[in-house]
Amino acid sequence: MDSTAWNERYNDSELVWSAAPNMWVKQLTEDLPAGKALDVAAGEGRNALWLASLGWHVTAVDFSTVALQRARSLAEKQLGQDSSRLETVEADVETWVPPARSYDLVLVVYLHLPKDRRTSVMRAAAEAVAPGGTLLVVGHDLQNLTSGHGGPQNPAVLYRPSDIVQDIELAQLVVDRDETVPRSTTDSGGQPVDALDALVVARRPVR
Repeated sequence: MDSTAWNERYNDSELVWSAAPNMWVKQLTEDLPAGKALDVAAGEGRNALWLASLGWHVTAVDFSTVALQRARSLAEKQLGQDSSRLETVEADVETWVPPARSYDLVLVVYLHLPKDRRTSVMRAAAEAVAPGGTLLVVGHDLQNLTSGHGGPQNPAVLYRPSDIVQDIELAQLVVDRDETVPRSTTDSGGQPVDALDALVVARRPVR
């Protein structure tokens, strides 16, 4: 889907994604000291807004004008005078290159692209992590296609944790976690089911 398609999707719904942050983002970043964060393919900004509420200064990047307008509107409502903690950048993350070693936290959450296009985005995200900073990547695991619930049904855009580790290898981060993890959700009938996520947490050593 290109930016036009995503703009149409966001226009057709009051809120496409949950207003709450992703559970892995919340669990794995809530105890980090606030600093500068980058949210790659941020959509309506649910993760960026949550971080900003904790004192982070967050750059949210997405190619959807509608999604970023919604993020800015939500920032004004939720953050009030602190809405300036959220900066939005309208850009295609496949071509936009963040400044290297500039962010204390970089998020790439549920961005799904074919391997050749994904690798360059993940590598750029990893290069953007500052010394002492953290990279958090979460996506629908390839195993979710057969053993989990929801998510894209095209195996070409799904990945395993090991694929992300390979994508970011040249950035020389230390990988702390690379695993497939269950995420509790509900099906269309409201019954509890598990989705399978690929989770990678890596950090850049201070030295």
